[in-house]
Amino acid sequence: MSKKHPKGKHKAGMRDAHARADATASTASGTGGDSVTASISREDYEAQLHMLQVELVKLQRHFIGCRDRILVLVEGRDAAGKDGGIKRIVEYLSPRETRVVALGKPSSRDLGAWYFQRYVAQLPVAEEFVLFNRSWYNRAGVEHVMGFCTKEEHEEFMQSVPKFEEMLVNSGIKLLKYYLDVGKGEQTRRLAVRRRDPLKQWKVSPIDAVAVKHWKAYSEARDAMLLRTHTAIAPWHIVRADDKRLARLNLMRDILSRLHYEGKKNKLVQPDRDIAFEFTPDCIDAEQLAR
Repeated sequence: MSKKHPKGKHKAGMRDAHARADATASTASGTGGDSVTASISREDYEAQLHMLQVELVKLQRHFIGCRDRILVLVEGRDAAGKDGGIKRIVEYLSPRETRVVALGKPSSRDLGAWYFQRYVAQLPVAEEFVLFNRSWYNRAGVEHVMGFCTKEEHEEFMQSVPKFEEMLVNSGIKLLKYYLDVGKGEQTRRLAVRRRDPLKQWKVSPIDAVAVKHWKAYSEARDAMLLRTHTAIAPWHIVRADDKRLARLNLMRDILSRLHYEGKKNKLVQPDRDIAFEFTPDCIDAEQLAR
């Protein structure tokens, strides 16, 4: 924990959080709206975060003993909160068995290889928990929208990825795919903050400058990606990410709820299904995603 609390106050907050961890209040308006009113205090957030991080440590102890391989893909628009969510997940996990993969632009050698090749090298081995901060789905999103791949390459990817992921799951990898969905207004606000913050300059990229400009194209690319690559064996899960605190907590809950481990507190790890839920084609027609 990075923040310190007075001892008695922290214990009281922990007790209160246990009582309401399964029913985190959310005031998200409508579906796919631009903003979410902050609906959880910092003290409550940090207390619930601590409990979920304890559950993640229990999960890691279990899958190391079982020699499991866990792979989590975290996708989303620029400034959707991928970095922050992943940071909280891995904060107290063993660095020897935990890896965060965030690959840069492909090299000239990568461009001459099978598209999935550089990602295959990063897949988890026994006892490992690997999180991809963006993944092979770059081809369905930024590469497609920005013209970094041809239409033929994009189509080949869309046809190949379900078969590729089926191979991974059949090999024993536990694969979870998450799309963090942020509204246009909130993305605009976060990108502006990012540009002004001297500690976040490493996040600023030329892609940021046109992220909002190409909002509609990214929305169309997201919808096509979800519709064509959501399968029974490798389904997509959506996390509404306008409220960073609630998004982080519910991303962690959803991961924990979908993986078996000893000593799981089932009530604690149940996500708010208004915030984290499995994708269905109806989500698009019902405008449950940011437009």
